[in-house]
Amino acid sequence: MDMDEKDVVETEEESFAELFEKSNSETQRLRPGSKVEGKILKIGAEWVFIDIGKKGEGVMERKELQDAEGNLTVAEGDTITAWFTGSVRNEMRFTTKLGAGAAANAQLEEAHRSGIPVEGFVVKEIKGGFEVRLSGTTRAFCPFSQISLRRAENPAEFVGKHLLFKVTEYSERGRNIVLSHRQILEEEQRVKREALKEVLLEGMTVTGTVTRLADFGAFVDLGGVDGLIPVSEVGWTRVKHVRDVLSVGEQVSVVIKKIDWEAGKISLSLKDTLADPWTTVAEQFPEGSYHTGTVARLAAFGAFVTLAPGIDGLIHISKLGKGKRINHPSDVLKEGETVEVKVDGVDREARRLSLALAEVSRAAEEEEKSVASFRQQATSSSKESMGSFGDLLKAKIEEKR
Repeated sequence: MDMDEKDVVETEEESFAELFEKSNSETQRLRPGSKVEGKILKIGAEWVFIDIGKKGEGVMERKELQDAEGNLTVAEGDTITAWFTGSVRNEMRFTTKLGAGAAANAQLEEAHRSGIPVEGFVVKEIKGGFEVRLSGTTRAFCPFSQISLRRAENPAEFVGKHLLFKVTEYSERGRNIVLSHRQILEEEQRVKREALKEVLLEGMTVTGTVTRLADFGAFVDLGGVDGLIPVSEVGWTRVKHVRDVLSVGEQVSVVIKKIDWEAGKISLSLKDTLADPWTTVAEQFPEGSYHTGTVARLAAFGAFVTLAPGIDGLIHISKLGKGKRINHPSDVLKEGETVEVKVDGVDREARRLSLALAEVSRAAEEEEKSVASFRQQATSSSKESMGSFGDLLKAKIEEKR
């Protein structure tokens, strides 16, 4: 072997040695709690093998990547976030959460510093929150405000559940540990929101689940973000209480009216998915027709009467007094009362129906008929009188001749 070949071999050996040493040093720099991004190489019956780049390969238990039904939530080739827990028989072990075993109990402080999720069991409800067990023996505390995204209306529903938590406080060598499940949920929601930004558009019809009811509307989960159906958009009819129309857990189809990602607000409409009753109002309630309706509400200027779901008409106060001046519609009508009305005018574009009390309209019609009849009789009598006078005048002329 000449000198040049020897130099090349030595250089290659040195390079390989340097890489090997560098790889070992990088592996050694991984401390329990170190966060890595890894690509899933192989999914076995019990273990999952992941590629963590220059640091080599690691393994984690298959059950960590399964849902409650035992189904895998990832596939080979996917990239996941994991935390280094230590080496066992020269294997680098990783986890997606801590708190599953006795060894993890010693890593809770690192979990607090690094933000690693920990798995805990909600034992019972105590003053101000919940007692949670980590690693089977370590006691921790989760405040009521940190167990869910919103105030828990039924705290007992969380007792007996295994949940993921973030360690928000670690002190007194583990004797004082405070947890938050809410931070886990907020992170999941943030990820879902980012994904939905590419999908949700104004004007789109989507399906969601009613999660909460309020006096001003209903909140609907659209698959990771909540939107609000204002009470005015619940239906074409006037809605006093949202709970009369919707219930928590109900599946609904809604139209996205407006999206404000910066403010975190999505406005929805249930009404826009329903048939508009005003499209056929002219055929259903033609001008001059009589109908029976219910007094929906009273205002200073008149009474609103519901003729059909979503169809309200107005009787102006000037048409309520039967010719007499009244101070308020309540002097004549009361809410919930059934009345017969006449349609005086239809404006489909403006969504307005002008109404009058049927008895007043009929009385006016009878009066008009009486006046018309009187005029007709008067005209006939005048003609008869003129005829008689003409006959007399003609007879006088004939006598003179």
